[in-house]
Formats: sequence, structure tokens, C-alpha cells
Amino acid sequence: MDKITNPFIVQGDIPEAYFCDREKETEHLIRYITNGNNVVLSAPRRVGKSKLIAHCFAQPEIKKHYYTIFVDILQTNNLQEFTYELGKAVFGITGSLGSKMLKLFGQTVHSLRGEYTIDPMTNLPKFSMALGHIENPTYTIEEVFEFLEKADKPCIVAIDEFQRIAQYPEKNVEAILRTHIQRMRNCNFIYAGSERHLLGQMFLDYNRPFYQSSSMMNLEKIERNKYSAFAVKHFNEFGKSITEENVNRVYDLFDGNTFAMHKTLNVAFSITPEGNECDLPTLRKAIENILGESDHDFRARLMPMSLPQKEVLYAIARSGIATQITGADFLKKHHLGSSSSVQSAVRKLLADGWITEYYNADGKKCYQLYDYFLTLWIQQNYGRGYEL
Repeated sequence: MDKITNPFIVQGDIPEAYFCDREKETEHLIRYITNGNNVVLSAPRRVGKSKLIAHCFAQPEIKKHYYTIFVDILQTNNLQEFTYELGKAVFGITGSLGSKMLKLFGQTVHSLRGEYTIDPMTNLPKFSMALGHIENPTYTIEEVFEFLEKADKPCIVAIDEFQRIAQYPEKNVEAILRTHIQRMRNCNFIYAGSERHLLGQMFLDYNRPFYQSSSMMNLEKIERNKYSAFAVKHFNEFGKSITEENVNRVYDLFDGNTFAMHKTLNVAFSITPEGNECDLPTLRKAIENILGESDHDFRARLMPMSLPQKEVLYAIARSGIATQITGADFLKKHHLGSSSSVQSAVRKLLADGWITEYYNADGKKCYQLYDYFLTLWIQQNYGRGYEL
């Protein structure tokens, strides 16, 4: 393992020593999947569900006894693209599993056309395929699942942002997948997603193919005291310091969002000299650095958006968490148009992944931006700023 220079890791695999909390969640998820259960793992985006899955896959008992495959379908828009990502992920593990599995893949998955080459750097087989190589997605999916069923060890497949399949233009995707998955005995699935209401509809609606087919597991944000203890500990281990109070300020600013907190403390740690304390001005400087680096990207992403959608997005960002967005008070406060135009903008923002909706403990429908740094950037540039 490469030497760790910053304990707040925001990219790649996280070593056990720098993985914050999640002991109970790790135990529960491993117990589910090693006892023959499929699992729905739901959590807001960037809270750490993908990292939790990777953490579970890295545990010795899983690595020894299972093949693990991770498929991210967030950017897919139809069944063909889903099949491409699934096939690519499944084949991605075969090159490292020896000639037996590679031969089995070739014997089983006939419809996945592509080219086999030898990687000159690793001397391992490399399979190149393009999206256009998938001519019959339904048949290819059947073959890929057949390969997993014939594997010489049990398989665990995690499909991230699984709710995307409900938005494909093909109307029978859920039924196609459910038909194959319910027959499998050598493979279990983790269906991860950030749209809890959509996952709930898929797995709890009596009329949907995946109804009650899986155990439900919600991943909540890390507890405030556990995260602050984690941060203080690792600053101290590297000869620096931060107070619990200042970590809590970061926690509260981002409402416990793991990625946003980690990113902020990653930058703050990097600009804190050894032997010094990461104080409030340092934390503010870290956030300003992140927002400054993101400024061009944010402006470029927002440029194609229509004015009504921008106005609604900015109103939600200024609110942090917005409720009753079609009510007279919200419309008047943010100088928005009619309730119908706001509803239309919200539908588009939801479909394009700018915002999320959920119900709070009081049963009120809430809206907020997925990107916490974009929220701060909008508050800074089009609102009254933010307070740390």
C-alpha cells in the first residue's frame, strides 16, 4: 500500500484504518449477502454507499469465497447501455481469475462481440468492445447471468443507482431482470440507489416485478460524534490538530454528507502545516479553494439550463432544504412564476439529476441539491452567502 499522506481519502479505495465508522452497516450487509439474500441499499448520494460496498468486498471472508462485481449505471439511458456496463464489469474480473474463467466466459457469452488482445503492460488478456457491439441486449444479459451462474465460486453483483432502470424507454426492463435473477442460485445482488422514493416503488409496490424480492437496508449519515472523533484522531496522528467544535461546524454545514465533509477536511488538512491547528479561517479557506476550483465547471454546467429551471434551482439552493415549493410564500419569497411552471421545472431538475426529493420526519416533501458545493456556490453568488 502506498504511503498515506492525507487521511481524508476522497478517491479510490480506502484502507481499513481510514474508513470512518460503518461497523454495524458492514456487518449487516455482509450477513445479508453471505446468507443468500439480495439487498436494496438506499442512501442519499455521496453519503458513502459505494464506498461501503467496496469496503465489504475488500473484507477477507468475501475476497476468499466470492467473486465480486460492481456496476455503475448512473449514466445509462437504455437497456443497451445497461448491458454494456454489465458486460464490461463482469468481463473486467475474468482477466485476473485465470484461464478457466476466461475460457468459460468465451464459451458462455457468445453475443457480446468484441476483440481480444493482450495488454503489453500486464501480459493479461484484454477485451475491447463498443456499445454498438451489443445487438440484442436481452439475449446478452441472459448469457452474462448464465456465466455468473456457472462460475466456480458464488458471485456478488452490486448495481449502483439501480433506480435508473425504471427510467429507461423500454418498459419491460424490470421484468426482464427479475425473470433471470429469481432463477439464480450462484449469485446475489446488491441494488444500491440514491432515490429512495423510486427504490421504494420498485421493491415495495405489489404490482412491480421486484416486489418483496430483497431485504431493505437504509444507509444513514455517520453520527456526528463518531465523525468528529474520527477527524480529530487522524489530524493528531499526523502531527496536526483540529477541535471537535470545528469538525462539528463542517458536519452541520453539509448536514453530515460524507463526501462534502471529507473533501473539505482533505483540503484543510493539506493546507495546515505540521504542528499547527486547523482553525476556522483554515476551514473557510479550504471551502473557498474548492468553490474557486469548481467555479468554471459550475458555470459551464448551468449555462444550457433554461431560465425557469435556474430560478427554481437557485431558490432551492438558497433554502438549503426547500419545502412547499409551489406554495404562495415560497413563490413570493423567491420571485418565481406560477406553481405549474415551478412543477414543470422541478420535474426536469429531478430527471436531470440536479436535485433530489424525499419526505422528512414530519411527512413533508423536501427538495435539495445533490451537490453540496454547488449549493454553497449558489448561496455565495446568488444569495446571502453561507455561514460556517
